[in-house]
Amino acid sequence: MTIIEQGSGPAPQAPADLIKETTTQTFVKDVIEESKHQPVLIDFWAPWCGPCRQLTPIIEKAVRAAGGKVKLVKMNIDEHPAIPGQMGIQSIPAVIAFVNGQPADGFMGAVPESQVTAFIDKLTAGMPNAGEPNIAEILQEADAVLAEGDAATAAQIYAEVLAVDASNIPALAGLAKCYVATGAMEQAKQTLALVPESKRNDAAIKAVQASLDLAEQAQAVGPVTELEQKVAANPLDHQARFDLATALNASGKRVKATEQLLAIVKRDRKWNEDGARKQLVQFFEAWGPTDEATVEGRKRLSTVLFS
Repeated sequence: MTIIEQGSGPAPQAPADLIKETTTQTFVKDVIEESKHQPVLIDFWAPWCGPCRQLTPIIEKAVRAAGGKVKLVKMNIDEHPAIPGQMGIQSIPAVIAFVNGQPADGFMGAVPESQVTAFIDKLTAGMPNAGEPNIAEILQEADAVLAEGDAATAAQIYAEVLAVDASNIPALAGLAKCYVATGAMEQAKQTLALVPESKRNDAAIKAVQASLDLAEQAQAVGPVTELEQKVAANPLDHQARFDLATALNASGKRVKATEQLLAIVKRDRKWNEDGARKQLVQFFEAWGPTDEATVEGRKRLSTVLFS
């Protein structure tokens, strides 16, 4: 499990190997392969090139200031003409940025420091500094743990993210989802209350709110077996069937829950002011747009509505 370290120690130092020279033989390793981990700038230069001498201290300073988000690799085109020839480099200095093994951007000439900094900022937008926690990766880990059914561990990871960034919406949604999964409805409500008003329509927040609402409904409708008996005794008891769908959803039986609500829509679309269809839409929102039950359920609902 990922733990986000907190403290007031010194800021992390940039890696020592941020800047290096490369050759034709080491270009693939130094630039192509390395760029799969973080962006790499390849600076094509030559000893006789005056603008190259102007650019070198500027670009080295900017790369160090980026704190490990980007590396600089320099290639002397006089000693190693093959690579710049293949890339069509016709004048120097020329700086090409590689990302994920491919050239992504570049600039020519001895540009001012502000332009180099802006170029690197654009290239590394959203990336953590060396030694900083990668929040996106930590959230993915928490999501995976929760999907495996370990809500307690996932909640701990989400809480660690919130200790660093108290307004992180995916972390707030994830933590609230963990509380819903364990039946801690009040804690789920308290967590959702921390979401700013402007973010209440975020898809993840709306999904958790829908899950919370459905879980609270399920607590009030009674056990599945009793509701199944009611529906069996009177198939036209739409309220019993509606409650059964809610209870089935709470127990993870999404396909069966969908079937019960579709049965109401087929028989009486106007029942309870279109209540069955609205409940089904709330199911879809809680399950998420890519869930298999949502995808199949939407298809079946469309067939019923437009047949």
